[in-house]
Amino acid sequence: MVQGVNISDDGYIINTNPATNEEISRIRVSTQSEIDETIQKANEAQLTWSAVPLTERISILKNICYAFGHEALSSKLAAKITEEMGKPISEAEDEVKEMINKDALLDLIQKANEDVVLGGSVLVRDALGVVAIVSPWNFPAGEIPLLALPALAAGNAVIVKPSEVAPECGAMVVQTFASLLPPNTIQLLQGDGTVGEMLVQSQDIHMVAMTGSSATGKKIMEKCAPKLKRLVLELGGKDPMVVFADADLDKAVNDAVTFSLFNTGQVCCAVERVYVEKSIQESFEQKVVEAAKAYVVGDGRVREHNVGPMVSAMQRDHVAKQVDDALKHGAKMLYQGGIPDSSSSLTNTGDNNNTQKGNYYPVTVLSGLKQDMDIQQAETFGPVVAISSFDGSEEEAVRLANDTEYGLAGYVYSTDIDKAGRVARRMQSGQVGINCYSLLEADTACPW
Repeated sequence: MVQGVNISDDGYIINTNPATNEEISRIRVSTQSEIDETIQKANEAQLTWSAVPLTERISILKNICYAFGHEALSSKLAAKITEEMGKPISEAEDEVKEMINKDALLDLIQKANEDVVLGGSVLVRDALGVVAIVSPWNFPAGEIPLLALPALAAGNAVIVKPSEVAPECGAMVVQTFASLLPPNTIQLLQGDGTVGEMLVQSQDIHMVAMTGSSATGKKIMEKCAPKLKRLVLELGGKDPMVVFADADLDKAVNDAVTFSLFNTGQVCCAVERVYVEKSIQESFEQKVVEAAKAYVVGDGRVREHNVGPMVSAMQRDHVAKQVDDALKHGAKMLYQGGIPDSSSSLTNTGDNNNTQKGNYYPVTVLSGLKQDMDIQQAETFGPVVAISSFDGSEEEAVRLANDTEYGLAGYVYSTDIDKAGRVARRMQSGQVGINCYSLLEADTACPW
């Protein structure tokens, strides 16, 4: 999925509000010489930072997280998230709240970094050096601490290249970290994929942590391979939700709709495919449509709007193309809501200049989807609830859930916990929620 961010001829990111497509600011793109200088400073600063005792590093990092709870900063950061990438202000506020108290996470990180006595040996964990972080646009503030805290706690220096879609959000987070850390322990670079490429392939970067698309992850892995750099990659998903006939129907409906539409569907662990047992399909779909009608699409700065714009015109057109293709090949439109009157046509013309008034796409509920449709195989990343049926057998549930190249997350709903557990264990996903959305319910001690 191409974000469609404009870089001016004189080397500036043209930062726009996706609700209006009006220019917010222009952010200067980092040059090669600035990238080289930043990396050099990071390597020098890392020697000082790694010499700080582990317990003191952890204490400093906890205080940094607390700083995001200061009202002036938290409200300003939430407003900037909504302005730059469009999410409803209440969701932006929740994103910032999640950044404030990371004590449990940092306590676990501290324990993982402590020396371990193994008989007559001592296992000592040393910092790698400088970690490059390439952060995503869909959680432009909250993802940076999740990637930076473990790296900094271990004694590494960090360089952050935020998404060019939300450059000011990234800058605000990095500046807050930097204000409480030794000079150059954390630094910021701005730009598109070209800057990211120059950063990650530098011989003086020792590890790369990135959240984003699978295509970008593959490119980063290729660039890092010659020096065998360590990687942390959290990439795309086409996450299935299986609903058996014995499930708590209201709970399953609520979660199917909520987590298909949360953040306008722009979440790597969003529910992208719903497989409901055929015997309850009709009642399930009726309830889904009623629930979907409660969602109002509009400018995220207005609290009554609980679905914001797509992050870009290209992303909106991608969703429109998938839905149009599904309908063309036999899918059924159960519901499609409205969009603000001031926004432009949703027709996928290929001309991204047709969206001057906002990148809105309506809340959509589809049924009768087939496995070979693009919307069942490629990431949608949009406000679509995509429903198919299955015969109720565990075998078919597993087969359909695993019928994708992705393997990020999955969900199983059934009051028969043994059955749900069997299906969950056979899902080829990194995390599986049973009767819950695992991204929110997983314990802090889980590795991801």
